[in-house]
Amino acid sequence: MTIKEMQRAVYQNKIEKGFNITDINKEFCLLYGEVGEAYDAWRKQKPDLGEELADIAIYLIGLSKILGIDLEKEIENKIKINKDRNYKNINGVLTKTTEI
Repeated sequence: MTIKEMQRAVYQNKIEKGFNITDINKEFCLLYGEVGEAYDAWRKQKPDLGEELADIAIYLIGLSKILGIDLEKEIENKIKINKDRNYKNINGVLTKTTEI
């Protein structure tokens, strides 16, 4: 399944189950909450870490569909950008120095 197909499936599930598809602020807050749950699962070494990471992906995929963003294309573009960036360690912090 491609990310585009996942976007359609996640969005369709939201519609069928009556989940939010209009309140963008709410979606960002729910996504943030899922990140917190994943961090907690990792920190406490819970066995459901993978499921929590999947929840993050599902919320992100759904939000991108609601916003009309082709997430697959954006990820591919960002991977290319990151590949061409150069960084320098400045006082222990990797800092972007150039971008092609």
